[in-house]
Amino acid sequence: MAMPSEAQESTAAFLKAHHLEAGPVTRLLDLLSELGEVAKAHLNATDYGARPFVPGEQWAGELGDTYFSLLCLAHASGVDLDAALHVVLAKYRRRLEQQGHTGSGR
Repeated sequence: MAMPSEAQESTAAFLKAHHLEAGPVTRLLDLLSELGEVAKAHLNATDYGARPFVPGEQWAGELGDTYFSLLCLAHASGVDLDAALHVVLAKYRRRLEQQGHTGSGR
């Protein structure tokens, strides 16, 4: 079995060192909250669609928070994200070859 990525390992160590471990449901809710902040950063960057999107510091920061939250969720639920990504990429390649798109159905 493959070892978790450096990002997952360092996140798990950080959580443990700072007594921040939480269960999967709490981590899922945190991830959803962070995704909401990503959406808000996009709305702010575009003045609610009035301007073209140009990523800035707020955008990068919110994506970083979201990535951290995803890593925390993976840790809390025992998922190796690198392994999961390899499975998903293989699934999408197969769908592209067989169906011409990555969707599960149309």
